Amino acid sequence: MHLRKVIGTSAVALALAVPASAAAATGAAGAGGAGTGGAGFVPVPEISKVSCLSTCVGKGKARRPRAGGRIRIAGRNLGGATKVTFHGAAGRSDDVSVRVRPRSARRLDVRVPLDARSGPVSVAAQDVRSKRSKAIAILPPPPPLPNAELTPVPGPREPGAPKLETGTTHVKWFFGAERGVSLLYRISDGTAAAVEVQLVRAADGAVVRRWQQQAPEPGKVHRVSWDGRDAKGRVPRDGRYAFRVVAQGASGAVARSASAADIRRDAFDAYGHIFPVRGRHDYGGSGAEFGAGRAGHSHQGHDVFARCGTRLVAARGGVVKFKQYHRAAGHYVVIDGDGTGYDYAYMHLQSASPFKVGDRVYTGQEIGRVGDSGNARGCHLHFEIWGPPGWYDGGSPIDPLPLLKAWDAYS
Repeated sequence: MHLRKVIGTSAVALALAVPASAAAATGAAGAGGAGTGGAGFVPVPEISKVSCLSTCVGKGKARRPRAGGRIRIAGRNLGGATKVTFHGAAGRSDDVSVRVRPRSARRLDVRVPLDARSGPVSVAAQDVRSKRSKAIAILPPPPPLPNAELTPVPGPREPGAPKLETGTTHVKWFFGAERGVSLLYRISDGTAAAVEVQLVRAADGAVVRRWQQQAPEPGKVHRVSWDGRDAKGRVPRDGRYAFRVVAQGASGAVARSASAADIRRDAFDAYGHIFPVRGRHDYGGSGAEFGAGRAGHSHQGHDVFARCGTRLVAARGGVVKFKQYHRAAGHYVVIDGDGTGYDYAYMHLQSASPFKVGDRVYTGQEIGRVGDSGNARGCHLHFEIWGPPGWYDGGSPIDPLPLLKAWDAYS
């Protein structure tokens, strides 16, 4: 989960109110055709049933779709549909919309977005929207296929195109890790005049990075590595990514390593943070929470309880900004999170962290052990996150608990 997504200011949505008389139960006015000088009638889409088509879990009527699979919406007046919205929980924060092309006025097949959540769906035709369906359960997408060894690709491949083998080093990867995630590829039969490797964001098919190589040597293993940034040096959002190899032979025939819709081949899940306590833990009671009362001040972080000696790792890689001992905080270390503008503070360590101020730390790298040094009751990590410009440097602390729970869920 992206830090900005949790703590950033929400956008304010403005809506233009439409009088009730302007739209009837069976239709509404929409944009007219070119040159008509008026409005055309757009019937209101109606949903009668939502069923799972592919990548389903369960049998019969109990079949539930996974994110990345396909559902079928049945109903009436679907021929003019332009958009389907997956509404998730209450509110708009997790709504996801996709553009669609209807098959008929009574049937609409839709791919479930990777970031869709369980909840109702609705169909829009221009500015006219259907009522929401009953809530549908959406399961997480199937995990990427482990493929550390080079294996023949599924294609598609045009006749006469070179044959490819590919492999990927990770199925789960964290930004700021010591090593990037890599694709390995080999031209196993024939020759390629040119190869382009694309890194595709599975949620929307956007190409995040490209690498090109002219006339790669056949039979040799070639490597392309990604450090987690796009071509402009920005860190893309968390999610599923996939490498795609496009190889062109001397005749112009093209081979591709996988279809655009394949979310498992040479794919991996990329995350910006890892949960820092690497062992059994709990989040304590009300006294462990952000803002809880303390002598002369309020609690500026959240306490995560674990056995003394449990490994602590950097939730986000970066540069060590402070490392000291304090009678209240005990042994502590503060890391300036790479690419975030935020500082991450780890307190009550069992002993001094081996890192020094100015050292580079990688995401997931051990920085110490859970302890009870300083003014601590029981072994725990006191964890703080401070906004720009940083820890006791003009920034302010935020409640880290929602982020900790999100990182804990996938780490």
